[in-house]
Amino acid sequence: MEITRKQHWETIYETKKFEEVSWYQPVPEVSLTILSEFGFTNDKAIIDIGCGGSHFVDFLLKQNYTDISVLDISEKALQRVQNRLESKAKNVNWIASDITEFKSSKKYYFWHDRAVFHFLTESNDVKKYAEVAADSISEKGIMVIGTFSKNGPLKCSGIEIKQYNEKEMSAVFERDFELVNFREIIHITPLQSEQHFIFCVFHKNDTKN
Repeated sequence: MEITRKQHWETIYETKKFEEVSWYQPVPEVSLTILSEFGFTNDKAIIDIGCGGSHFVDFLLKQNYTDISVLDISEKALQRVQNRLESKAKNVNWIASDITEFKSSKKYYFWHDRAVFHFLTESNDVKKYAEVAADSISEKGIMVIGTFSKNGPLKCSGIEIKQYNEKEMSAVFERDFELVNFREIIHITPLQSEQHFIFCVFHKNDTKN
């Protein structure tokens, strides 16, 4: 029997410590740097797509952001982060959902995704992701996606991924977003191997114009 995407990630977060997975980083320096470059007010709505066990939400709370949502397909992953945050977890909106099936009841100003998008290898799932992002992000909002670059691995967590460059990323989202900048990053895994990422920053188009 073929396991579902959800079953795969539930198993990962049930059987591995977060410090053991290749994408682990104690401080999400690139994401925090990009966040700081925009300097928006702390009451703007932020969503972290595919949180896993990431510490990005911890730093958002430390920086006093007040409208934080965290989404992951794995309920086990979300529970582990909630346990880590203890009483601070009540200040976060927790969403257990496959991103391609997510239906948002609100608009987000800052959309952050580090290492989810490249796991969508089917064209229909890529299309759904773009549609969900367009529906969920406010006009002139910011979307940040960190994904494996053309120099990145072909597989991660035992499954195939899709590599991108900035032109391909721009083409996926060009209907609703404008690519404003990108940067290529080398992430060092817990086993001291290199993973090449590209972080793309988009602005949502103003449909009123």
